[in-house]
Amino acid sequence: MLQISNAVAIPDDEIEFSFIRAQGSGGQNVNKVSSAVHLRFDINASSLPEFYKEKLLALKDHRISASGIIIIKAQSFRTQLKNREDALERLAELIQQSVKVEKKRRPTKPTQGSKRRRMDKKTQKGKTKSMRGPVKGW
Repeated sequence: MLQISNAVAIPDDEIEFSFIRAQGSGGQNVNKVSSAVHLRFDINASSLPEFYKEKLLALKDHRISASGIIIIKAQSFRTQLKNREDALERLAELIQQSVKVEKKRRPTKPTQGSKRRRMDKKTQKGKTKSMRGPVKGW
């Protein structure tokens, strides 16, 4: 059971794991052991509430296919168990981030002081640059 929030959890039978050989360095262990994990989770066939499903399907994430299947590949660790836990954590994080409501931005205007300071810096910079020219009268 993958706990997403206090009220929402995903049963283990809705998450499919397949184990493959990991890429990258690792010597003989990489060639012998299938330690990398492919996690597959079908959003449409899941028991998630409709609100969660809509938010997940609306996400523009490369891990979510057009058919609504989340595919997460975990191969950071040397053991299958740790990679499995990592994939589950990343799935939970993805679902939590999708339903997180962003605070609406209130547009603000710059203060008079900040405008004045900006203009003072611009004039100072201009004076400095004008002093770099050739010296006249020599």
